[in-house]
Amino acid sequence: MPVIKPTCIRDLKLRVNLADVVGRVVTLRKAGGARLKGLCPFHNEKTPSFHVDADKGFYKCFGCGKAGDLITFVRDTEQLNFSEAVEALGKRFGIVIEYEEGSGGPSHEERSLRQEIFDLHDVAAEHFHQAFRATDAAGTFFRTYWTEKRRFPMEIADEFKIGGVDAQGGGLGAALLRRKFSEEALRRCGLFFIYDDAAITLHALRPRFRGRLMIPIRDHQSRVVAFTARQTDLTPADDPAREAKYVNSPETPIFTKGNLLFNLDRARTAVGEGKPFVMVEGQLDALRCWSVGLKTAIAPQGTSITESQLVLLRRYHSQVECFFDSDSAGQKAALRFLPMALKAGLEIRFLTLAGAEKLDPDLLFLERGLAGYEDVRRGAQTAMAFACKAALPDPFNSTAETKSRAAQILFEVISASESEVTRAEFIKEAANHLRLSPLAAQKDFQTFLARQSRQAAARPAPTADDPDSSTQNSKLQTSGSAGTGAAAGGAQTPEHHLLLLLLHFEKLGPPLSHGLPHDWIDTSHPAGVLLNRFLGEFEQNAWPGRDHLDGLLESDAERALVANLLFEAPAVEDPVKVAQEGMKQLRARALEPRLRQIELALANPDADSESDPISLLKERSELQRQLRAPLVLAAVA
Repeated sequence: MPVIKPTCIRDLKLRVNLADVVGRVVTLRKAGGARLKGLCPFHNEKTPSFHVDADKGFYKCFGCGKAGDLITFVRDTEQLNFSEAVEALGKRFGIVIEYEEGSGGPSHEERSLRQEIFDLHDVAAEHFHQAFRATDAAGTFFRTYWTEKRRFPMEIADEFKIGGVDAQGGGLGAALLRRKFSEEALRRCGLFFIYDDAAITLHALRPRFRGRLMIPIRDHQSRVVAFTARQTDLTPADDPAREAKYVNSPETPIFTKGNLLFNLDRARTAVGEGKPFVMVEGQLDALRCWSVGLKTAIAPQGTSITESQLVLLRRYHSQVECFFDSDSAGQKAALRFLPMALKAGLEIRFLTLAGAEKLDPDLLFLERGLAGYEDVRRGAQTAMAFACKAALPDPFNSTAETKSRAAQILFEVISASESEVTRAEFIKEAANHLRLSPLAAQKDFQTFLARQSRQAAARPAPTADDPDSSTQNSKLQTSGSAGTGAAAGGAQTPEHHLLLLLLHFEKLGPPLSHGLPHDWIDTSHPAGVLLNRFLGEFEQNAWPGRDHLDGLLESDAERALVANLLFEAPAVEDPVKVAQEGMKQLRARALEPRLRQIELALANPDADSESDPISLLKERSELQRQLRAPLVLAAVA
């Protein structure tokens, strides 16, 4: 996984003012000294409790406990991972992001090319949209097609930058050449057919899209990365893809079809409690939903749905309502989608309309508006109810063989869930629908799982070069709660208090690292993990300083905890004395349980005949001596 240089992250934090980043989202007012405050963007409140200390570079909400730095803020408000947040800040403030050698990060030339292709797509989207708005014959055709045949309002065309390209290609090549885009960007942007050995001239730039309605595809950061082109009457007969109703851009350095969902950049800001994602089959279906006020609609790029898309969805919200066409293709797409959704941890429901043999989302919303959404929600089916009906529509008139085949399809779906409770409930539901004995269904499912295990064992193990072998590491780097309460950070533990002291009184580091035994620290929570890790850095004379801790923090929970502790200095008159008290608590917690065990063994010698009383007495004496011994830290400057 690409690793951003720590020096680059430090430079970013030094050059970018936190208030400038937060001020894009929160209205800030002075709160005394260098502090600013406003209404928290992470929870609903009427009285401002969200504080920003631009000098320290941290924010903290005293209402919900959220805390962090500028990178954390961008991650949480824009739902990006760490690298994406750093890259977004770099682009926003004109700072070049550098990667460690050999970590897989893009080279300087590759980063420049990617940015150039992003810029090129912005120009292309505007070019196509202006052609759509033009008063010539082609522009008039596309607007008529849009408003009369597709029955969309012009406001949607303007909002989504819907475009058009005439039968000759619309002059895009000439427009891009005038903007002096590089030869490499023109070759790799996916908008042209170019012979490998051809010099880049206007004649060599043969447009990929001709006579089609152009729908920009944006990534989750709202950058145009590709286009979907809809066939129209203007599509020429010599178009290589003339019979294809929709044609997508090919994959490019900035576009991978399986990693994107149409309209996710807008829908992710609208989802929330009671507002799940609504997945439809096509871009125009999603645009129809948007036009009637359903702002959480998304669509895959093409017919297939990938695990990458679903993992991306889960980052923003766990609930998805699927609204596929009710024909056989839509049903098959839903069955392919369901196991991947369960594996990704999504809660799925399928929208259906009672009494409707064929259900087309575009027509439904066109005729009924947002009320149509409420109609289909009333008939929504659970994931397993939908899967059962799709696998075996008529269980009452089915043979044993037909039921067995349907059961295997359902077992494939059920096995994707990692929850045993969910699996058990799904088995019951499937058995009830198939008119089978629940016990027989459970036994067959166990046989199915055993067969899966044998097949998995027979497959060769992934090699280090296998791209999937790094998946777990990637998940570890992008997962984690930003919680800052007792559960997340061990707020009531001695480790938490010692960590607070260590961050604000760094001179305590060396004596603590030599005087506090490693095995006294409870590393089952972030505060203990960080205390142990930080003391190790002091012990090796490698402590980077509290302003340069990014390289030592491995999860969101750790970053949030450190931001919380650094935000406000503790009111401590004698930090050495407080640290010694914390060490005493750790010592007592580590040694006293064993002392109690020894006392019980000595009081009941018959209960543990294998223990030697003499050895127990010696061990008790030593533990008592250790507990009485004064704990004194070496002199702290």
